[in-house]
Amino acid sequence: MPVEIGFWRVDDKPQRITPQTMPLEAKLEQLILDDPEILESKLLFLGSQVLTKYGKYIDVLGIDSEGILHILELKRDRTPRDVVAQTMDYASWVQELGNDDVRSIFDAHHPGENFDEAFAKRFDGAPVLDELNSGHVMTIVASNLDPSTERIVAYLNQTHGVPINVMIFRYFTDNGHEYLARTWLIDGAAPATAPGTAQGKSTKASWNGNDWYVSFGVEGDSRTWDDARKYGFVSAGGGDWYSRTLRGLPEGGRVFVHVPQRGYVGVGIVQGRVQSADEAVLNVEGTDQAFRSLELQGTYRHPSGGEGIDSAEYVVPVMWIGTVALEQAHWQVGLFANQNSACKLRNQFTIDQLSKVFKLTD
Repeated sequence: MPVEIGFWRVDDKPQRITPQTMPLEAKLEQLILDDPEILESKLLFLGSQVLTKYGKYIDVLGIDSEGILHILELKRDRTPRDVVAQTMDYASWVQELGNDDVRSIFDAHHPGENFDEAFAKRFDGAPVLDELNSGHVMTIVASNLDPSTERIVAYLNQTHGVPINVMIFRYFTDNGHEYLARTWLIDGAAPATAPGTAQGKSTKASWNGNDWYVSFGVEGDSRTWDDARKYGFVSAGGGDWYSRTLRGLPEGGRVFVHVPQRGYVGVGIVQGRVQSADEAVLNVEGTDQAFRSLELQGTYRHPSGGEGIDSAEYVVPVMWIGTVALEQAHWQVGLFANQNSACKLRNQFTIDQLSKVFKLTD
């Protein structure tokens, strides 16, 4: 059962304000579009009246910071059977949307805007996830709720775990002012449903097979960007979690190097396999030199993590295509960033923007 909302004016003595029928549910849709905070979930709207391949229109389609799609459907004056069936029919289409489809929907409804930038602005600077449509949820938006709709939705949600719920808005007027209050039919709704892949569409952004992201931490005195820039390498260490992903960098791969809290500082080509700092050899001005023999500002050492813990620093040789000093590190809203020391760079917006910054030709 939904929580019933009571609303009183208490200027002098309590006077209950009686909820009224909203003049037009289309007005409710516009209010949601104008101010997404009306909804409990923080969403970036991909579009309103989104056309499906079945020729029907989803009232509002949004995405949250976890890449989950949200189908919002206004009940209007439809029967319970119609509104629930229609919402689930939309979900059958949404579950097949791939990463490119999600972006295309946004582009179609937001001409002149960039999805990556809009996502970052909406979610406090967070970059777009590699996986979009990691799941979906359905929300029926209603200004009133009949017992039949309540029973059907509760049965699907609580008995079968279908991620469907109803957000109920109550509309009040008082002395010329209009008010909205909201509540959910079901608290703690079912988790999002994972997407289907019946049409072979990937919910992950495609990868070009060559570009990699590298996080180069410079906190403390363990490593410095000046060293890496001068001698041609990237490194990570202090524990297996930090060095493990670095081992996946292939020779010939292109790396985009990011310094946390600063920005991107370089692009280069991997020249060899990963080695521990104690064993690594770098080619410096045509001569092979042991890493430890170089005049380094950083220590590239870490206190032992204990028995069985590999806390060594690991080094990967890189031929730089372009670099900037740490003070000129490049950052802008929407660029990709990740805590992993290395991972595949799928974010095309990041590649495109950094290609301009570092004047890459391919």
